[in-house]
Amino acid sequence: MTSESKEYGQPNAVVIGSGFGGLAAANRLASAGYQVKLFEQREKLGGRAYQLKSKGYTFDMGPSLITATDIIDSVFASAGKSMHDYIDLMPLDPFYRVYFHDGTHIDYSGDAEAMKRQMARFNERDAENYDRFMEAAKPVYDAVITDELGARPFDTIRSMVDFVPRAIKLNAWMPVSMFARRFFKDERHRFLFSFHPLFLGGNPFRAPSVYIMIPYLEREQGVWFARGGMYSLVEAFSRLFEEQGGQTFTSSGVDEIVVRDGKTVGVNVGGEFHEADVVVSNADVGYTYRKLIKHEHRRKWTDKRIDRLDQTMSCFLMYIGVRKQYPNLEHHTLILAERYKELLVDIFDRKILPDDFSMYLHVPTKSDPEMAPDGCESMYVLIPVANLRSGIDWSLEAPKFADKVLGFLEDWGLEGLRENLDVCELFTPDDFASELSAEYGNAFGIEPKLTQTAYLRPHNRSEDVENLYFVGAGTHPGAGVPGVLLSAETTAWCIEQDHGVGARNRSNLSVREKEVAS
Repeated sequence: MTSESKEYGQPNAVVIGSGFGGLAAANRLASAGYQVKLFEQREKLGGRAYQLKSKGYTFDMGPSLITATDIIDSVFASAGKSMHDYIDLMPLDPFYRVYFHDGTHIDYSGDAEAMKRQMARFNERDAENYDRFMEAAKPVYDAVITDELGARPFDTIRSMVDFVPRAIKLNAWMPVSMFARRFFKDERHRFLFSFHPLFLGGNPFRAPSVYIMIPYLEREQGVWFARGGMYSLVEAFSRLFEEQGGQTFTSSGVDEIVVRDGKTVGVNVGGEFHEADVVVSNADVGYTYRKLIKHEHRRKWTDKRIDRLDQTMSCFLMYIGVRKQYPNLEHHTLILAERYKELLVDIFDRKILPDDFSMYLHVPTKSDPEMAPDGCESMYVLIPVANLRSGIDWSLEAPKFADKVLGFLEDWGLEGLRENLDVCELFTPDDFASELSAEYGNAFGIEPKLTQTAYLRPHNRSEDVENLYFVGAGTHPGAGVPGVLLSAETTAWCIEQDHGVGARNRSNLSVREKEVAS
């Protein structure tokens, strides 16, 4: 869009997809003066952060925890509003309860002394090293969060070259698991301080140590839950967007990103053309290039190039409503198999369905009883599984696998689970592909490994089509709620640089907005 055209009216923007990244980008663009249209192919907003309601039970279907609340705050502050007027955040303590295969467990929290007391039961030297580990993680946190490297694009060779010396100094090239091993001897502690890439679809044995900042982030800023479920954050972003004059279209999948002379000029939706000066895609990067842009407009991101990307693992999800409550579960509970590294090899590399599994349980009724009928529990069970490159036929395997999981949970300690079931809904890798248009049914976008990090990820600015941008798990900086919100901040910065109109970020908020954000 030329400066002359800006003088005659608002610039137009289209956002494709309404996950947290898309909603944040739509709000930032609206705050900056764009007239924004948001298109979502499903019946409701939310993307992976969808919601399921059944028989009085409420389930978050995807993201389940909140960290880095200042990043959420900044989206509202860009519009001169306060997050606290839109959502009610509840601090969690402990952050997670982690059960190990031998029956021992640790309640993981931000309380350093409580952590050291628990760790000393297994290895006193590890407990003594807790503070040293956090001191080593702090510079990585400072780089990503304080210095906002996660909110700036890595789309030039220069940006990568400039960061390399700092990355080497931070040991950011080192796998997360290797970083943790330098401080802890007991395998429980090594897991505890290196598992976080799994929440982003990454393998801790090859995800770079930039993710070692997450334990420090959690200790400094806490782990939170939004009353009413994570979908209340979707609703909060949606309300803010509507207040800013944004237009939302659900059940409206985009058919094509229209390109003329190397530039996007808008999108086709249901046979109707919507003009846009800027198009931002929160859809899966591979899907966007492969399905929405004609091949003649893609010199770099060809189908062959997309096929060479390593997608994250997928997940097998069970949404369970049960007429019983279980005191041995916390809001976030992990139950680990005896195998760890070998199990991840089965999932990420061999791409088979092994006989054993580890799992994560989200039980929001521990914090918000209104998400289930009185005396009942709402929970989802997440089990990492291979993506659809595995060739597993989930139409055959899903019922058998679900029965196996229910049996395991009953034997483990959830007595009477089957006989008290009210709801048991499944979501498989097939559903990630069909419902979310995720390449090979990935659950978290493109795998976060060293060769797919920063400059080596698909860029926030399209490398093929001018005026096309990306947000979400498939671009910089990556998956997770903070990651996709930072991607929206990064993309807004790119748009401001390219068009002279862009959404404000944390570093250049007005004094009033900073006061609101705090």
